[in-house]
Amino acid sequence: QVQLVESGGGLVQAGGSLRLSCAASGRAFSRYTIGWFRQAPGKDREYVAAITWSTGNTYYAESVKARFTISRNNAKNTVYLQMNSLKPEGTAVYYCAVSTDVIAVRAEQRYNSWGQGTQVTVSS
Repeated sequence: QVQLVESGGGLVQAGGSLRLSCAASGRAFSRYTIGWFRQAPGKDREYVAAITWSTGNTYYAESVKARFTISRNNAKNTVYLQMNSLKPEGTAVYYCAVSTDVIAVRAEQRYNSWGQGTQVTVSS
């Protein structure tokens, strides 16, 4: 399985910003889709955003489309999630994951490698 290392979580006030990073060992991202998911307390894990590594095509959940940006750094084999205008509803554990499916990029079931998760807490 692919080993993923996440960082960037923390405590931020509503309206603030955070930048999450997801780095993979080796060249795991070269032919895959990388997604970000989040899970709030007592709720199911939900899709946030995804990027196809080879083309750089990006996809977003409607709830974050205007505020979040997913990007990649090919040389560093790292994917970023820039989160702006954070809301208290954004409080959750955020996970990055890798899928070999470049079509069904929103399908959580297609992701077979997951990071450990990083906590994001948005205060009001």
